[in-house]
Amino acid sequence: MAASALSSPAVSRTPNPKSAAAPPQSPSTRRAVADAASAAAAAAAADSKARFEAYNRLQAAAVAFGEKLPIPEIVAIGGQSDGKSSLLEALLGFRFNVREVEMGTRRPLVLQMVHDPTALEPRCRFQEEDSEEYGSPMVVASAIADLIKQRTESHLRKIQAAVSSKPIVMRAEYAHCPNLTIIDTPGFVLKAKRGEPESTPDDILSMVKSLATPPHRLVLFLQQSSVEWCSSIWLDTLKEIDPTFRRTMIVISKFDNRLKEFTERWEVDTFLSASGYLGDNIHPFFVALPKDRGTISNEEFRRQICQVDIDVLRHLRDNVKGGFSEEKYGSHIGFSCLRKYLESELQKRYKEAAPATLALLEQRCSEVSMELTRLDSKLQATSDVSQLRRSAMLHAASICTHLRALLDGAADPAPEIWGKTTEEEQMHSGIGSWPGINMSVKPANSTLKLYGGAAFERVMHEFRCATYSMECPQVSREKVANILLAHAGRGGSSGLTEAAAEIAREAARSWLAPLIDTACDRLAFVLQSLFDLAMERNRNKDSQYQNAEDMDGYIGFLAALRCSYYKFVKELSKQCKQIVRHHLDSVTSPYSHICYENDPLSGIGSVANSMNRFNHFTGVTSFDLSDSGSALEEAQENMPPKDQQHMTPPTKGNESKDVLRESQLTVPETPSSDLPSDIHGGKKKDNGIPNDGGPRKRHARMAAYTNRNHHNNSIIGADDIGSKSGSSYSTICAISARYFAKMREVLIERNVPSALNSGFLTPCRERLFLALGFELFAVNDDKFMDMFVAPGAVDTIQNERQSLLKRQKILLSCLNEFKNISRAL
Repeated sequence: MAASALSSPAVSRTPNPKSAAAPPQSPSTRRAVADAASAAAAAAAADSKARFEAYNRLQAAAVAFGEKLPIPEIVAIGGQSDGKSSLLEALLGFRFNVREVEMGTRRPLVLQMVHDPTALEPRCRFQEEDSEEYGSPMVVASAIADLIKQRTESHLRKIQAAVSSKPIVMRAEYAHCPNLTIIDTPGFVLKAKRGEPESTPDDILSMVKSLATPPHRLVLFLQQSSVEWCSSIWLDTLKEIDPTFRRTMIVISKFDNRLKEFTERWEVDTFLSASGYLGDNIHPFFVALPKDRGTISNEEFRRQICQVDIDVLRHLRDNVKGGFSEEKYGSHIGFSCLRKYLESELQKRYKEAAPATLALLEQRCSEVSMELTRLDSKLQATSDVSQLRRSAMLHAASICTHLRALLDGAADPAPEIWGKTTEEEQMHSGIGSWPGINMSVKPANSTLKLYGGAAFERVMHEFRCATYSMECPQVSREKVANILLAHAGRGGSSGLTEAAAEIAREAARSWLAPLIDTACDRLAFVLQSLFDLAMERNRNKDSQYQNAEDMDGYIGFLAALRCSYYKFVKELSKQCKQIVRHHLDSVTSPYSHICYENDPLSGIGSVANSMNRFNHFTGVTSFDLSDSGSALEEAQENMPPKDQQHMTPPTKGNESKDVLRESQLTVPETPSSDLPSDIHGGKKKDNGIPNDGGPRKRHARMAAYTNRNHHNNSIIGADDIGSKSGSSYSTICAISARYFAKMREVLIERNVPSALNSGFLTPCRERLFLALGFELFAVNDDKFMDMFVAPGAVDTIQNERQSLLKRQKILLSCLNEFKNISRAL
């Protein structure tokens, strides 16, 4: 049947006026012409069948292996209950109750119809899931429906969804079906069924669009005849898929329901022309199918289909006044016309697509061969340890090169994607704030996405901002009394100074050490984040190691490389903490002269000068590219309060004056209420005041003692410190704050930056590859291969290779078939 539909145009000829005068042909000549025509028709039918079979096998391979091949296919779309399932049964030539399982609403069904004159009964086989193999033939209609239902429910349960775009492939071989392949899609719905997700209508719409949008697919759009063109809901969806209708065939189903409304010729012609809604060159097909769903034989089913076509045409001719434009619309009315058109159109597309398909198959075969070569290399590498070592070392060296480039300054990959702001760094590192700092620390460029050396410098500046934002912690009167009185009891000339220095040392150890540890942790996080960036650069850039093998498939090695790098950075962080702690211990040592050295910044304005030096730091604070303001504003935002701008230690001259004023407020003997009255004679040793201060100091001490009634609120000794006016307590706190600021300044301006730079950046630039190589490659072969050959890895590669070999065999078979087809064309 299919062959005759295609061969009739080939043998029809237009009468030639000149041939009328030609002499009549002899019977033998006529017989020879007839035989030649029959042979040509048979050859054309054979070519069409071979081409169809080749595309069917290619389609099966594409479904099994997930290939995206532009195979000409027909995709049936439409609303639910628009008659798609009935049309499929009519094309197959038998019923299998496909409508009863509602497979169209859940999962696509690829129907590969093969016209086989020897198959007097339909033979249906289903392609196995995730395989190109087909199962055993099925002849019972109910078994077909049950299998469709079972596979649909099993797959949806597995993926936990209401619909799926993965198709079920059924091959039907029958003497009464055409050579045709149709993909039946879920029907459009406006509302989800009970028990289904509310998103089911949108999911179905999205899936159908994805199936019907590719340009190599023809669209078979079905709509009931009862729907007016002007109110068609799904026609707009069709226009989104194929705006010009160049690859669309429109079918008006259930046409017999509309016949009774026609009485005049113009009514019929107006409806058949679509009233201008589809364009002048678009002619829909009008189809009616049997309504009887009772149990009937396949032969009776096909007879009823033909009878319905006859009844529709008879009604239009006899029951409509004036009939209809049969010469214009007659070829588009009836199921038989649609069937012939679909088969001829698909064969035409097959023929047109054959050259492109041949080229694509050659390309895919080449790609599969290359993939097989890669797997063979992997399998060989498992036995060639020396080659694997060389490739791994080249890869590690390339990663180290990219890490150095990122530390030296780079803008690839894109910082907008791979960089982090200060807030993102704090969040991802798990280090939210600086310990002991209650205010928000905002360094320059905090809102910019940075990485590498730029992010390192920003953290360094953030650390400076945090330390300069810290005030000297308050000290209780009890602590001051314990320290001061102990120093007074030991004697000497600088009890107040030493007490203040000891308080400052203790505050620096307690409050600056956590800040230093936090800075090291943040810098370590910045360096660890560079590994992913180095991997990305290595993928996208040509490495200087030209013979480096692609190591992306070796997950174990890449994980070991990452762990070794993280371990290296963690060890650097640990060493930096020890080095900076050593600097802190040196600065806060009782033997350090930092609190007493002659510094041009000491005195009343020393802290202000220190902050002025901080504001004019020539690093990242000298300019600000962010929207948060200038570097000066950022620095001012983190400056200590004005009342702390007298915290740096004095010069020796000023120190003497301060001690002199303090000595006037201090009892010259050991603090006691039993002080002898002959102290002016100087016979007893002074414990709280220096003995070697010279005549001027002794005179000041005597004056302070003789006038203590005038200064009794400031005397330390007979009464408790807390019971007096507190001027000594305020004085020692102020001096401690100045000493604390001096220690902080020495650490931040002199010791810490150089220590962190040399402790983090220098090893990353000079010793990274050596450290990674020692840990990864300075091992025996068995331990080295553990990174590459995990348990079962070889079996996995072997299985992948076998699958590729199978895929290659199928593609080569299809390629050879299409080569033969191309020669025939």
